[in-house]
Amino acid sequence: MPLMADEAMKLLCSLSEKKEMKVAFKHIKRGVALTCIMTGIGGLVGGPPGLAVGGAVGGLLGAWMTSGQFKPVPQILMELPPAEQEKLLSQVTAIVRHLEWTDAVQLTKQVMGSQALQERLLALLVGYITKELKAEVKFRV
Repeated sequence: MPLMADEAMKLLCSLSEKKEMKVAFKHIKRGVALTCIMTGIGGLVGGPPGLAVGGAVGGLLGAWMTSGQFKPVPQILMELPPAEQEKLLSQVTAIVRHLEWTDAVQLTKQVMGSQALQERLLALLVGYITKELKAEVKFRV
C-alpha cells in the first residue's frame, strides 16, 4: 500500500512524541550578543554601575528573545509546507517499503514494535531537522 504524506507525518509524530523530541532553534547567539552589547553600552554610559545595569537589562532582553524557542517536533512536522512533507515522505517510504500494512495505525504499531526501524526513522528525522531546519534536536533516550 502506498504511503501518503499525512500518514508519514503521523508516523513521525508518533515516534517523536514517544521520544519527547523538541527542537531548539539557534537564536541563542542573538541573545548572547544583545547581552554583550547592552553591557558595553551600559559601561560606556554609566561606568561600573552602568556595566551592572547594562548586563542585567541585556540579560533580560536576551532571555526574552530566546524564550519559547523550543518546539515539539510533532508541531514542526505538521507545520511543514507540502513540498517538505513530500521530501520526508520519500525518505520514510524508503525505510518502511518492505513492511506489510493496511492502514497508518497498523504501520505505526509495526514501527513501534521494531527498535531498528525506530532508530532508522529517528536518524532520518534528526538529520532532516539538523540539516534542513538548522536546528538542534533534544529527546529522551
